[in-house]
Amino acid sequence: MPNAVKIYVEEHIEEVFRIIRELCRIPAPSHAEQERAAYCQRWFAENGMPKAYIDEAFNVILPYEARDSHTLTVLAAHTDTVFPDTEPMPYDEDDACIRSPGVGDDTAGVAVLMLCAKYFFTYRPKTQGVLFVCNTGEEGLGNLKGARTLFADYGKRIRRFITLDTVSLADVTNRCVGSHRYRVEVQTEGGHSFRAFGKRNAICELARIVNEIYRIELPEKENARVTYNVGSIEGGTSVNTIAQKASMLCEYRSDDESLLAFMQREFERIFKQAESDDVHVSVARIGERPCAKGVCDEDVDALRRIIAETAKEVTGQAIVCTSGSTDCNIPLSMGIPAIAIGAVNVHGAHTREEWIEKPSLPLGLELAIRSALRFSE
Repeated sequence: MPNAVKIYVEEHIEEVFRIIRELCRIPAPSHAEQERAAYCQRWFAENGMPKAYIDEAFNVILPYEARDSHTLTVLAAHTDTVFPDTEPMPYDEDDACIRSPGVGDDTAGVAVLMLCAKYFFTYRPKTQGVLFVCNTGEEGLGNLKGARTLFADYGKRIRRFITLDTVSLADVTNRCVGSHRYRVEVQTEGGHSFRAFGKRNAICELARIVNEIYRIELPEKENARVTYNVGSIEGGTSVNTIAQKASMLCEYRSDDESLLAFMQREFERIFKQAESDDVHVSVARIGERPCAKGVCDEDVDALRRIIAETAKEVTGQAIVCTSGSTDCNIPLSMGIPAIAIGAVNVHGAHTREEWIEKPSLPLGLELAIRSALRFSE
């Protein structure tokens, strides 16, 4: 079987590059992945896989031997990018690199997933059932919409979940990072910068909240980490107006549920303390990614061993395990083993200078196919 996979990769790698080029030209911010979904479904149909369908979250789901009595292995990659652009992204390619925002996270992963599915439908390996899923809503305020819908529909039939969504072929995410995200708006009376000088300024009051967040003393816990961030701020009217409104997006993250709870108490304390007769603070939780809960560590480690062995065979490299926030958060929070693996070597992820190493893609496709075969035995 390894020889068959290598031959398939050699024969189809240019198809991977072609899909990447075409997908990079289709904008796909979170909650606006419809056009990419249509592309993926159409490609599956044109390549002999007509049963791919689009669900209510605009996931593209392709079942393989997924009879009702079968438990399922899911192989996924997400179609959305972290960028809000609704116009085609810039694209540049040479012999060594492809440069385009979102090309590595996770456009190349989607292309590899699609050719992995084509391998299964070409060679028809015997398995317990696989779902190939091009899912939505992984980035930012997508809030894992696609993964949530997938697991709402298929529930406990899913036995394991693997997503092609890390920054290198050696990178494996086997612990999930949970997070809570907020939109915080401050309102004050405001006024003219000269005649009303001395009245409360919403920007100043919001800055006090930010300052308090950055003074939180983080607890320490063995084998766990907690962080916080203020990601954007906006507000005010003009240079000569005392701001009436200002708002921000902020979050905290941890791979430990008790540390998330600690940060929730601290953030809520800070928001409450900022309230006064002259200052109104409005807080909305706009995103929540759960930590792992009830999952068997041995089951997750079994997935890690499969990837470690397969990566060693394909790339000659040892894997490095990390914590991360991916679509795996949903199954891991439901007690279902899950892991994120790499499909390509990525540089500058989540920047507009993002690029991938073209020579890593054949290895990534081989790694994905061989891993999928072993996962679904």
